[in-house]
Formats: sequence, C-alpha cells, structure tokens
Amino acid sequence: MRLAVEHPNKLTLITGAEAAAHAMRQINPDVVPVYPITPQTPIIETFAQFVADGRCDSEIINVESEHSAMSAAVGASCAGARVMTATSSQGLALMLEIVYIAAAMRCPIVIAVGSRALSGPINIHCDHSDSMMARDAGCVQLFAENAQEAYDLMIIGQRLAEDRRVLVPVMVMQDGFTITHSAEPVALLPDEAVKEFVGEYEALYPLLDTDHPTTQGPFVLPDYYFELKRQQVDALEAARTVWLELQQDFAEMSGRRYEGFFEAYKLSDADYALVILSSTAGTAKVMIDRLRRKGVKVGLLKPWLFRPFPAKEIAQALEGKRAVAVLDRALSFGSWGPMYLEISAAIGRYLREKPVLYNYIYGLGGRDTPPDLIASVVTDMQSELDPTVLHYLGLRE
Repeated sequence: MRLAVEHPNKLTLITGAEAAAHAMRQINPDVVPVYPITPQTPIIETFAQFVADGRCDSEIINVESEHSAMSAAVGASCAGARVMTATSSQGLALMLEIVYIAAAMRCPIVIAVGSRALSGPINIHCDHSDSMMARDAGCVQLFAENAQEAYDLMIIGQRLAEDRRVLVPVMVMQDGFTITHSAEPVALLPDEAVKEFVGEYEALYPLLDTDHPTTQGPFVLPDYYFELKRQQVDALEAARTVWLELQQDFAEMSGRRYEGFFEAYKLSDADYALVILSSTAGTAKVMIDRLRRKGVKVGLLKPWLFRPFPAKEIAQALEGKRAVAVLDRALSFGSWGPMYLEISAAIGRYLREKPVLYNYIYGLGGRDTPPDLIASVVTDMQSELDPTVLHYLGLRE
C-alpha cells in the first residue's frame, strides 16, 4: 500500500520552476548535469539550493553547454545512475543531437523544459517551438497546464521513463514565464510518499557492471539499424499502457487523478471544441465558462501526452462535434501547425463523420492570448469561416 497524503489540501505558494525543483529534490536523482538558460534557470537554481542545504544529495555537474549537459546525462545514465536535467529553447536545440542518442540508447532521463521561442530573432518568451522541434526524437512528451501539473508530471514522468517496457527520456514541458515564473498554490506530497512512488532505480545494463559486460552506442550498419528503430517505436507504444497504469498509483497517493491521456473540459455535450496544450488551456476554460452561461456549447480537449500521441482516443473524444479548432503555439513552416497535423490524421483515420477542422497559430514569442481572443475562434466556427486556410490569432496582418 502506497503512502497517502495526510493533508491533501495543504497548499504552498510557489512558481512552476520551484514546483519542478521540489519534485527533483524528492526524487533525488544521482546525477544532474546542467547549463543555465532562461526561463529554465530558476528550476536548477532552486534545486541547487536544495542540494547546498543538504535536502538531497544529487551530484550537480556544471558543464560548458547544453550539448555537454546531455552528453554527461547519457554517460551517467549508461553507468547506472538516475539522471535528470533541464533546459529551454536554444539550449534544447543544442542538446537535441544527444537527445536523439539518449532515446536510441534507451536512457530514462527526465528533462524539465521551460518552453520558449526559438531564435531568430532572439526572444526569451513562451511558445512551443522548442518542444515541437524535439517531437520526433523518440522521447515521451508531457505538457503541464500549471505549476501543480508541472510538479505532478515530473514525478509521474520518472516512473514512466524508468519502466522497463519504456526506458526512454521523458520531457516535461511547462510554459516559460507563464508557469516557470508565476506563483500558484501547489499541493506538495510528503517526501516519503514520492520516494516510495518512484522507488529505487536499477539500471538494466549498467556499464559499471564489469561482471556482465555489454556494448553501448555501437556503430550500426543497415542490417540492424531498422530493427533498433522499430524497438523505439515499441517503447513509445508501451508508454501509453504504462501511463494509464501509473494513474491509479498516483491517485491513491495524491488524491489527484489524470484520467486518460487528456483532460476533457465540458467536452462531452459540446457542439464546438478547442484543442489546446499547456497554460493557454486554463485561459480557455475561463472563456468556456462565460460562453456556456450564454448558451454556447463549447468544450476543451487538453492533451497531457503529446508523444506518444493518443490518436484514437482523441478522435473518439471529438466525435460528433460540429467543428474543432486546434490552436498551435508553434509554426511548422510550409505546413500546418504540428498538433493540427496530428489531430487531422487521427480524425481522418478513426472517424467516418468528421467535424469541420480549423487550425490557428497563436501566442508566438509570448504574444498574449486573452479569453476574448479565444472566444473569437468559437465565433469563427459558428460563422463557418473557411477551414481550408491556416488562421493566425492575434496577429497584425
């Protein structure tokens, strides 16, 4: 029986970055290689203070770049250590070469990401271009709406990464500044409960086990490369099953349940649906409540998992809607928005009666997206705006 929370309503006012750092402290990884970048920096600053204060005994390795941080993370993970790190934007871009390698070498590294726009021009504010850049690296990707989810998903992500059916990196995204630097009430779990939930990590093939030598990171020719990539596909598929299994344990411990792969907010009877990742989903809920009071039946689908993408489940949740608008906070130049492409493929594969599907790009570089602007999307769907055109929300044309 797992430890339950004694005071589930006891809240602490902390930022999303601090929430992620608390999760790291409670997980107490063996090694944390890091390099600072805005808006990730307060995650590691807070965690480093915990280490300095003796509240955990992780080995923090200060390196000269994010490329080196991920390289050190892979080395430590292959040696048998539990490893976590954090990054953002250009840091993730520099790290990405090794992220692909970490996934291929089946290193269960948890990466906290403060989502931020990619250069250029240089911009330190939030969008999801960094996260979407990494979507095909072979990692699990989890998106948090608020500081509470950032905390919870870091803890769940550790178990998910280290499950032997999965063994791939897990990226936990929280919106830069909007979540990383904004203080919210967060229900922290007891240290003992988190420790019991994540358990002790035992590497499957640690390099330091000299009695059972293995080959790590070999050069692979065409006769086996394809099969190794197929195994990574199986790992991401297994992550769906493991995610669902973990929710029961987490709910028993915390009293908080992440039902399925996404949150459905007033969606079941909705005529119109919005699909939104991360913090803007919270803004959309405010708008939905307002429109519901006016008799407009609109709902929200907010994915927690973006990789692996729960295509069938999302399509089924959107079945019977008149229209669906997918709001992407990232561009895929020369194409549609990244999440729109996933939703479109899911609907095309699993639904016979298809809703009208819209795509909106919004919030790039931290552009504000207030409730009234999101409400205009619902108005567009009601007025049957042209769905064959990519729309831009809040842009000065």
